[in-house]
Amino acid sequence: MKIVRKIKDLREITEIAGKKGLSTGLVPTMGFLHAGHLSLIERAKRENDLVVVSVFVNPIQFCPGEDFEKYPRDMDHDAKACERAGADVVFAPETDEMYPVQNLAYVDISKLGDGLCGARRPGHFRGVCTVVSKLFNIVSPDRAYFGEKDAQQLAVIKRMVMDLNFKTQIVACPIVRDPDGLAISSRNVYLSPEERASALVISKSLRHAQESVMNGERDAAKIRKSIIDEISSEPLARIDYVEIVDAETLEPVSEIKGPVLAAAAVYIGATRLIDNFTFKGE
Repeated sequence: MKIVRKIKDLREITEIAGKKGLSTGLVPTMGFLHAGHLSLIERAKRENDLVVVSVFVNPIQFCPGEDFEKYPRDMDHDAKACERAGADVVFAPETDEMYPVQNLAYVDISKLGDGLCGARRPGHFRGVCTVVSKLFNIVSPDRAYFGEKDAQQLAVIKRMVMDLNFKTQIVACPIVRDPDGLAISSRNVYLSPEERASALVISKSLRHAQESVMNGERDAAKIRKSIIDEISSEPLARIDYVEIVDAETLEPVSEIKGPVLAAAAVYIGATRLIDNFTFKGE
């Protein structure tokens, strides 16, 4: 496995692979890799000849006051994890390699980025779309792998690829959870043991709501209220949002027909966690 820091060096590798007729899979990450990331890399390895993992904490997707400076970083750990999972190349650029001067050009998206996390994090999805576009231009991947835990990000990237005619196929991969149900996240490291136990209320509330939908409940307001009530019963939890939306347009729905996304963002102490489930319809 190679660790590459420069764009020109990575392009040389992917261009050679392309000339040989080899397929390339990209797994974009911000590092501090966990089992969720590794599942993406392992799938990419099964489906491609060359697997590139980017490890880059992207400053332009963080809003003022967010955790860019303290976002967990451990390159030694990430490199070893990537190698074990089957990555061929780790692209770990410095910030000034990706942004040598202040960007004047950005990639943004309307509507899909306006609600849910986008409403609370203005400019976040502009930063996401911009850095993913840059990675697609650098790597020219046949496939790129994203987790379903970041459901809004996944919807945004899929629409960006469609609207801008990127050749890359977006591959959605299931949420990976700890045995007790908590969705795995790099930010879980911020949680104290007490907070870690309290955070289970998020996945439990969504699981109970999903069971209600599977049992025939179709009133979105009732499902939303059930999630809110259960999360609110946990003293350390503070709800940022709970929404029931169309899984494609991300517009709120009153009746659950499908495909529908139930998404929640919750502060456990000072740590903001997200989770969701999708009902695919009758």
